[in-house]
Amino acid sequence: MKKPFMLAPLYLLMAFLPLPSIATGAAQDSQTTPQKIDPLKDEAQALKGCVDALLAGIRPIANTRDQRFQGKVILANALCRGGQNTVQFRLTPWVDWTNYWGTGDMASLPSGFLSTKGPEFRGVTGALVDLEFERVELVKFNLFDNSGTYQDYINGRNGTGGPALKTWAQMRLPATDPNYAAVGGAGEQVCKGDLVRGRTVNGECNDVRNPLMGSTGTLFARNVEFDTAFPEQGQSELTRNRHGNRLTLTQPDPEVISRVLFTRNQSTPDTCKLGFGLANNSVDANCDYQKAPFFNVLAAYWIQFMTHDWFSHMEEGHNAPGLEDVGCKTKLVDGAEVPLTPEDIQKLACRPADQVDKPYVAQDSAPDTFKANGKTYQTRAAKTFTNTNTAWWDASQIYGYDDTSVKRVKRDPSDMAKLLLEQAPDPYPTHATGELFLPVLQHSDPQQPQWAGQESVGFPDNFTIGLSFLHNLFVREHNSFVAEFRRQAALTPTADSGLRNPSNPKHVITYSEVTPDELYTAARLVVSAEIAKVHTIEWTPQLLYNEPLNKGMNANWNGLLGAGDPDVSKALSDIITKNFGKSKDVAKATQWYSVFASGPGIFGLGSTASNYDITKADSINGGVNHFGSPFNFPEEFVSVYRLHPLIPDLLEYRDFHKDPNQIVQKIAVINTFEGKETDAMRNGGMANWGVTLGRQRLGILTLHNHPQFMQNILLPRLDTPTKQIDLAAMDIIRDREHGVPRFNEFRRQYGLRQLTSYDDFIDHHLDPASDAYKQQQQIVTELRQVYGTHTCDASKVITDAQVNEDKTPINDCLGHPNGSVVDNIEDVDTVVGYLAESTRPHGFAISETQFVVFILNASRRLFSDRFFTSSFRPEFYTTMGRDWVVNNGPGPEQIEKGSPNGHTQPVSPLKRILIRNIPELKPELDPVINAFDPWARDRGQYYSLAWKPRPGAETDPAFKQ
Repeated sequence: MKKPFMLAPLYLLMAFLPLPSIATGAAQDSQTTPQKIDPLKDEAQALKGCVDALLAGIRPIANTRDQRFQGKVILANALCRGGQNTVQFRLTPWVDWTNYWGTGDMASLPSGFLSTKGPEFRGVTGALVDLEFERVELVKFNLFDNSGTYQDYINGRNGTGGPALKTWAQMRLPATDPNYAAVGGAGEQVCKGDLVRGRTVNGECNDVRNPLMGSTGTLFARNVEFDTAFPEQGQSELTRNRHGNRLTLTQPDPEVISRVLFTRNQSTPDTCKLGFGLANNSVDANCDYQKAPFFNVLAAYWIQFMTHDWFSHMEEGHNAPGLEDVGCKTKLVDGAEVPLTPEDIQKLACRPADQVDKPYVAQDSAPDTFKANGKTYQTRAAKTFTNTNTAWWDASQIYGYDDTSVKRVKRDPSDMAKLLLEQAPDPYPTHATGELFLPVLQHSDPQQPQWAGQESVGFPDNFTIGLSFLHNLFVREHNSFVAEFRRQAALTPTADSGLRNPSNPKHVITYSEVTPDELYTAARLVVSAEIAKVHTIEWTPQLLYNEPLNKGMNANWNGLLGAGDPDVSKALSDIITKNFGKSKDVAKATQWYSVFASGPGIFGLGSTASNYDITKADSINGGVNHFGSPFNFPEEFVSVYRLHPLIPDLLEYRDFHKDPNQIVQKIAVINTFEGKETDAMRNGGMANWGVTLGRQRLGILTLHNHPQFMQNILLPRLDTPTKQIDLAAMDIIRDREHGVPRFNEFRRQYGLRQLTSYDDFIDHHLDPASDAYKQQQQIVTELRQVYGTHTCDASKVITDAQVNEDKTPINDCLGHPNGSVVDNIEDVDTVVGYLAESTRPHGFAISETQFVVFILNASRRLFSDRFFTSSFRPEFYTTMGRDWVVNNGPGPEQIEKGSPNGHTQPVSPLKRILIRNIPELKPELDPVINAFDPWARDRGQYYSLAWKPRPGAETDPAFKQ
């Protein structure tokens, strides 16, 4: 296989081929049925398509939002990359690359061709080009900061275009901040000294020239135009036309949506008991759920572990004072909301008396406006909200994010570089084995009443057995690094540790001189980077299980060059950071920066400069790029991480020490929440819970797959008649309160093609006679029941984010004749829409719509963080710490046996972390390639999704279900 770098010119050439000539606004006939394809004819047409695509010339990046790529290619490219199989699905709303050759399992490779290598290469490469093109346009069109910088983003400042700006007055520390004087006070603010040596508790000074950025208490951003947010308010004529005054915070009714569209149907309700299982954790309990064969329950808890690091709207586990309804009040009948009857309520099993506490709102006054380019802009969204966590990937869920949370982080008094782990008390079974766990919260620790008895961590809210497992694992990993460092210090006490103090940069800090606080800080950097690496190259490629995303995510971290040519990687890194990164030219600073970063990868950008100086801000900060907009997570990112269907109602508990192939208990997930997780972990131990979470399949992100217990959660802290909440309904309420646009406009805003009816949700790759197709038709019926229809008015323009093929505005009829009865597709909540998407790329556990949000923000959180770019150096991490992150642990990199999916692959970071810290799991994990793939599954050939046991797991009852 050719080195990826040799393909870079082809990536760039293919990236700019002409825009498609398919209508974006007209209703299209997407009732496509797969056609039989003649391989010889297909191969000839494909080769001609490749020639035609090259002759068509270079396509431009869109100048305006309505010219965007939309993931749809011209006919010639469709033929070249996927033949007739791609062509026949071009009229659907979904991206084209999912139908290219090589982007699925073995069935995605062409049959009957002289060779499959050329088509596979064109298909996978074409998919990578499409994805990079999407990223470039997302960076260009989807950054909206709420903190007051947006006017500069549009207008620029002092001759520098807005997207090329690097600093903002709004990102200065205020005079009330304890570090105000240390960063420069009222003058130029630049972080230095101890403030730059590691991750600060509250996230300040990650960007040394914008010390406030990403810190605790800063505002969530947006990825959508400000005036499209909060559609219920009808701020603009376009929004009012789009929704026809049909929307309120509770209409369509969130609890009705939950019960009609989200509920997991049960074949034996008496053995599920609304998700609470049977007495004594009986193995006879059963709660049906739709399972993903290639993703395990550990992966579901992993993303909760991540979100606890990234964002929160709550303050210490509570919302604002006051209560509000969540629904079970009305339903839609003939286009009008009418009250539910007692019979309706009984049939739906919803609760009209449910209420939930209100959210905190940072700003809700009318935003200022300004004029530019003949258009009026808002300076922020109609409401803003505070991120009460740090926005950085800094493991703040473990280490804390403010002065209160850090008091729950227990350091080991016998070695202050370590975190405290304690032996379980007698009579827990794990007491006899000497296994160590996180300490339990003490009365003197800051806590809410519902946290009593649970393990003490930085972010303790919504704590579960899965979070307990991951917190304990990474605290063990922290201590493993410290122990290895101590071992090396004993062997070579006078050797250079790599660490440096910017206050005395020429002094070589030897191993023996590293203080406990310095080692603790370095260990936090190592653990944070390991977590980011696990998520980027292990969790995400299993979430998006196909070849383009495997290549793409590894390119984000290691680059397309990988480790093959370090000199070329360094040269490219220097070009990117010294030329594009410092450029005042918008295209160089954003578009070309993003494209060329694919060569060396984002991780470590700017860290290899020959003249690096730890005392200079330009060196420390040299690899970061915010693309003209201060980094924080957008509200839309929070929305697409509402992933509750991943969780089963019951956990299939196994005893690893006896027989991991046997399920010995069915434990209700709800019985492992908060303080109950402490008993569960100390009774079972890490090995048993590891194999339990590692072997069980998680739920598919789809409609009719929310855990039943989540619709019936008891919350005693609520002063309401029911003291219960439907969490699925609350997801809808929170998205509406946070101003997330409805699904169709959400897609337009992100540069995806709109839908024109509920029928577009049906996957037309399916045989219309199949049960799966009929089930999707039933979902369409349910969507019409919940969201309804209306008589359209073609005189009402509904969006300016896209236009029709003939450049006319998109109107209320979405291409249907004026006066037609059309679906209220514009009213569908975003969470409902992305769960309804049945047409997805191969191996995608999430939808196309969720994924496009991820394309933008997954890259930005690496690009913006200096500890993943220019500060990924021994001066901060220590030499051992840097090597530990690169090699996935101590010593040299280890390589997996064989060629998983055709690749030579290092042993994955999480697999090594698990074996290093729970060594008894080594026999279970030896055959595992990715720790988020069910541990007993045979991965088969090229991205197979088959559910069959690996050797030794044939008796596991999960494979008989």
